[in-house]
Amino acid sequence: MAFYEVYSHPAVIRYRASVWTRATLFVVMVFCLTYIPPLLVAYRSQGFWLKRSTYEEQPAVQFQYQMLMIGATGTAGQFVAWSTFPNFNRLLGSNLRIPSVSVQEEDGNQDGKADRLRLQLAVPLRAEEQIYSIQLLLTFSYQLFRMPTVVMQSLAFIQHSSSVPGSQLFISGDLRLHQQIPLPHRGLHTAYNVSVVDTGSPFANAYDLANIIRSYQARNLTTYLSCPAPVWIVGRAVNAPFQINAEIRYPLETISYRPGFWEVIKFAWIQYVSVLLVFLWLFNRIQTFVFQNQVLPTVPVPLLKTHTS
Repeated sequence: MAFYEVYSHPAVIRYRASVWTRATLFVVMVFCLTYIPPLLVAYRSQGFWLKRSTYEEQPAVQFQYQMLMIGATGTAGQFVAWSTFPNFNRLLGSNLRIPSVSVQEEDGNQDGKADRLRLQLAVPLRAEEQIYSIQLLLTFSYQLFRMPTVVMQSLAFIQHSSSVPGSQLFISGDLRLHQQIPLPHRGLHTAYNVSVVDTGSPFANAYDLANIIRSYQARNLTTYLSCPAPVWIVGRAVNAPFQINAEIRYPLETISYRPGFWEVIKFAWIQYVSVLLVFLWLFNRIQTFVFQNQVLPTVPVPLLKTHTS
């Protein structure tokens, strides 16, 4: 008659020994070799503690309708300029040229956040004036919300020059975020929520572009205009205005931040356990061999493993 296995359960064998024996010392040594070396391996293999992480976010950007424009006309020391700051305009005298301005912000994906700025300036010039270089400063409100809440005022600086007088400058670029150090993982940060230009000052040095950029670049968080190929168009008709056409996109940004305690522990735990599993399997086999073959004298006590319901 053939027999078939209808049920099985494991048998547990306990190996007993007194405290001060080689078997006890072996178990303590195996315990230490099982749990401590994986920690050292994970730590020495780099990346055990997560010191920096990143996430993606679409910033909320709004054009502040603040501009400062300076154009060099070729003659030594001669320029034309204009801004949205009355105190600066009063300093210009006969160099002031008030342009016609067209501004349009677009939300292409209808997510409530602007995706692009279209800006057009038509700067009136006298018949004898020609533009050889142009500098244009634009200010923005820049906000992040996903992890830390960041509210700041930022700028984009457009600059181009040519040995040939131009009739139009076309710019198409991205307003990108630059970080000096990672952000905290939470909190409200409004340290840079101040105007990048001291609009209330009546002094000329407050509107000097070198001073503005120097102070701005000392910040941890700044924005800049990434524009690989500005287009300088020549051939301006007499009495025609100089045109500035800019398309500035607000792209998805990768934000660097310092992880919080629980994120650090979660990441470190994964590193540790991935190495620990190998050591657990190895030393379990070693202990089974040592005690089953009585390499170290112990007292085996068979015990059936019962299941309760």
